[in-house]
Amino acid sequence: MSDSLPDSLIPYDEIVQEALRAVVGRVLGSVAAGGGLPGEHHFYITFKTQAPGVDIPSRLIERFPDEMTIVLQNRYWDLTVDDERFSVGLSFNQVPSKLDIPYSAITGFHDPAVNFELRFQAQEGPDGPEPHEEAENDPIERVDDGSNVVAVDFKRKK
Repeated sequence: MSDSLPDSLIPYDEIVQEALRAVVGRVLGSVAAGGGLPGEHHFYITFKTQAPGVDIPSRLIERFPDEMTIVLQNRYWDLTVDDERFSVGLSFNQVPSKLDIPYSAITGFHDPAVNFELRFQAQEGPDGPEPHEEAENDPIERVDDGSNVVAVDFKRKK
């Protein structure tokens, strides 16, 4: 008998990642339909700046060539959400910008008000994601104590 598991012919990891990204879309859709964030909720959304379908100003791509984190809290506008992506207006150094981000580009979603977090797999180089600065659109203090974190890692033991 062998202790190794057979390779799956069903892409479970992709299916789960897609379903978890749909959670982000549903939450953002609820915020857009409700006209704003309820209570103390606010979101850190991390995404790959050069992923297919991402449309952000070139000055932001220059500053964040791999990945950036935006904050949706007090100063955002025109949040629109559909099944594949969301768009939002944010200001960076007092320059208004429109960002169009597909859910497939998102690598992290965090709501510090309730310490809820989702992390998503992304195609990375051999050393993992490159470090990046958080975008300066709405600076607030981030608290990471690890509770209510949902991380899905499908790397198999060999």
